[in-house]
Amino acid sequence: MTEIAYRIRRSDRARGVRVTVDPEQGVEVVLPRRASEGAARSAVRELTPWIERQQRRQAEARAHVAPSAGSVPYLGQELRLSPQPGRTRVHRRGDELLVPEGDYRPALERWYRRRAHAEVAPRLDAVCAALGRPYSRLTIRAQRTRWASCSADGAMSFNWRLLLAPDEVLDYVVWHEACHLIVRDHSPRFWSLVAQHRPGYKAQVAWLRRHGAGLHL
Repeated sequence: MTEIAYRIRRSDRARGVRVTVDPEQGVEVVLPRRASEGAARSAVRELTPWIERQQRRQAEARAHVAPSAGSVPYLGQELRLSPQPGRTRVHRRGDELLVPEGDYRPALERWYRRRAHAEVAPRLDAVCAALGRPYSRLTIRAQRTRWASCSADGAMSFNWRLLLAPDEVLDYVVWHEACHLIVRDHSPRFWSLVAQHRPGYKAQVAWLRRHGAGLHL
């Protein structure tokens, strides 16, 4: 059996052993503060088939959404990367992204975060106006397990990686969260409201389930 590499994270809130598989961070085992490291080894050994299935699924998702070499996806487009010596910030010029030479990924992620706010804000404003329900604030994050969220006080949070998906997927997620301003849960009433405004939403849900794990730089 293949030895699976993993890292351990201790948590005072953990009540048991939890194993996660992240496309970027790899396999993580969360342990209660007093649990032994042997509990992590046992959990990984027991869950090896599941871990390997998750890794294969994530690899397939990455392969599906991966653009051609030297480019990155942006709402269904491909933007070509052009490294430039001395550059510290990413700048878009048509279908070209001017990026720092060397390790440009931190600067590229910052650019995506800025663009995520610029892309989401007008869509969210328009959707909330159509629904007649205002939101309180908008933040852009890098959530590990969610694409977006809507709090009880109307605060909206969106994952910048949505910009790596097709444009219609981002539109769906915006509508999804805005509909939570009216219906907090995922009851039939909620999905009926989403379907009223996004009749083809199930295609976007299916796309995210199948390919969402591949939305990484």
